[in-house]
Amino acid sequence: MTRELYNVRLVPREGDPTPLTDEEEQRARATLFNDLGRAVSDHGWVRFPAYSPEERRRLVDVARRLGAYWGTEVGVEAEDHCSMRLFLPGYGPRETTVTAALEVRI
Repeated sequence: MTRELYNVRLVPREGDPTPLTDEEEQRARATLFNDLGRAVSDHGWVRFPAYSPEERRRLVDVARRLGAYWGTEVGVEAEDHCSMRLFLPGYGPRETTVTAALEVRI
């Protein structure tokens, strides 16, 4: 007996991230744009966790969008293997004297 399978997708392995739909991706980027933008404008920089390449790409895109919106460059760099830092000019890694980390949790 032959069965036709429609709308069948591979199930990710245990522990693998599940890809976001286009709508979910847009909502995630909009939320990051608002929340991280508010933190960067208040403090000059923000640290945010990014565990996967997709999350890192998302944060780089958010930094570019913030820079275009504000008309100034927003820097972005990997601090370590699990966090990224977004910052305004003058608040880069070597210019800041702040020792306490500002983390945003959504």
